[in-house]
Amino acid sequence: MANKTKRKKFSKKKITKKKIIELLPYIIILTILIFTFIYTLYQNITWLIDNHNTNKIINDLNTQTKININTSNSELINAPDEIYNDYWYYANKPFYNISFDEYLKTNQNTVGYIHLDNTNIDYPVVQSKNNTYYLNHSFNNHKNNAGWIFMDYRNNLDSLDDNTIIYGHGRKDGTMFGSLRTVLTNEWQNNKDNYVIWLSTPKTNYVFQIFSIYTIKEETYYLKTNFSNSKDKIEWLQTMKSRNKAPIKTEVNEQDKILTLSTCKNNSGDRIVVHAKLIKKQSTNL
Repeated sequence: MANKTKRKKFSKKKITKKKIIELLPYIIILTILIFTFIYTLYQNITWLIDNHNTNKIINDLNTQTKININTSNSELINAPDEIYNDYWYYANKPFYNISFDEYLKTNQNTVGYIHLDNTNIDYPVVQSKNNTYYLNHSFNNHKNNAGWIFMDYRNNLDSLDDNTIIYGHGRKDGTMFGSLRTVLTNEWQNNKDNYVIWLSTPKTNYVFQIFSIYTIKEETYYLKTNFSNSKDKIEWLQTMKSRNKAPIKTEVNEQDKILTLSTCKNNSGDRIVVHAKLIKKQSTNL
């Protein structure tokens, strides 16, 4: 009788272990799903917090912004001889004068202010000693994965390089350079007045005319800041112009100073890129 009891107990243990082994793949899958859910929830909550903090900063900055449209003391850059060239249409656009006092009080790394019509791009621009810090820090230098709009650490706005580069995250809510996706649409591209970028600094106001809009896989070629000779720059300009997908035929040459806007289009590494050439500038005492 005792032996039968032992056999039954042994049999029950054996069955239990067998069931556990059979259920193990399901347990692993369930565990992975739970951890994936928790991670996704954490990511979403973090995104919402970063988004809230970013919008608060933007709203605060909007109350500080002082824009005075000014047309005086303009210096034309590489003006063409042809009177019907689109250059003259955009050269008639006014400057934006920006008061930088409040921005510099909040962040001494402020180097400029950028504006692009019919997008949300209307921000002070910062610069650090590298191109990573403002990928996850906001204008107030607090940790924030939304980052901020920043200029390449190699550039200097007091003496423009061959190519000045400004970066920003392509946020889905349209903040930072998220609204740069708009420039890919027919509606935006069919409005001639949109092809101007305003960039102001505490010393100088600039007006740039867009000559190329495109998307491309991640690369470093379009991110060159200076060229050792005219041949290299001409080749680079021709490449950037040949990539253009917008209905514009703006000419560029080796004397032109270029402004480049760059952001992520998606998680696959595609980039949205906008190139513009300097057409006029203005010294300011602000």
